[in-house]
Amino acid sequence: MSAEYAVHGPVAVITLANPPVNGLGLATRQGIADGLARAQADAAVTAIVITGAGSAFSGGADIKEFGTGKSLQEPSLSSVIAAIENASKPVIAALHSVAMGGGLELALGCHYRIAAPGCSIAFPEVRLGLLPGAGGTQRLPRVVGVEAALNTIVSGETVKSEFIGAMPGQKLFDKMSASAESLAAEALALAQSVAGVRPLPLVRNLPCKHPAGDAYFQFTRNMIKGMAGKFPAPARCVDAIEAATRRSFDDGVQVERAIFIELMWTPESRALRHLFMAERAVSKIAECRPTPPGARSGPWP
Repeated sequence: MSAEYAVHGPVAVITLANPPVNGLGLATRQGIADGLARAQADAAVTAIVITGAGSAFSGGADIKEFGTGKSLQEPSLSSVIAAIENASKPVIAALHSVAMGGGLELALGCHYRIAAPGCSIAFPEVRLGLLPGAGGTQRLPRVVGVEAALNTIVSGETVKSEFIGAMPGQKLFDKMSASAESLAAEALALAQSVAGVRPLPLVRNLPCKHPAGDAYFQFTRNMIKGMAGKFPAPARCVDAIEAATRRSFDDGVQVERAIFIELMWTPESRALRHLFMAERAVSKIAECRPTPPGARSGPWP
């Protein structure tokens, strides 16, 4: 099992433990689902925290499962997120170091989010010729606004948590911890403070509109057309985000999923994924080196 379960007073803590970046492979997804069920069944538990061991909250999909049957087995990431949203107890994501791709989608499915300063936030899927496939294009615009979300998803670039936390009106983070070292204690305190709050807040229920509507999306498409060249993913990201502003959340998720599957089979995405895997294989040489003495092992006790 690549997710650990512990109880700290009235708070259950589910810790992703799939090094090096807590990829959301089948065992990790199952571990999260099992931990949620265990916490739900424990009357003494009033809130749940999800965090990551080591040097990441989660870097997203487990690359070792790319192209295997495990990537399609239940519980899928979407199923895990649905279980979080439907939980009867508040679920708090405690983010540190790295929260990217599916890891960020997992956090967006939680009822509350607390982030340590210096945490790298990104949806890098476009660099693999894809888009976020577990609700990312639908939830991110609801918490940071349509334009900021579109820029983040289309570029695939990383943004630091403190920059997002300082954005007026942002709802991605309910709280920023004072430091990475204090994240664990502050997450437990946040969990206890919201244990009795009902109804539980869901990102999916937040509004998602752009005041300029058609004009904004047409301008964006024109800009991307000249920059993306033959790569289809950036323009299709715009289509998915536009759906978030025009359709119900559930309909928008269906649009996103259809586009994800379409992009998965394009020759551009296949080539980019092949290159990524090749580069990752080469990097294994560096990963075999010993961890330097005194290296930080993560904020959770």
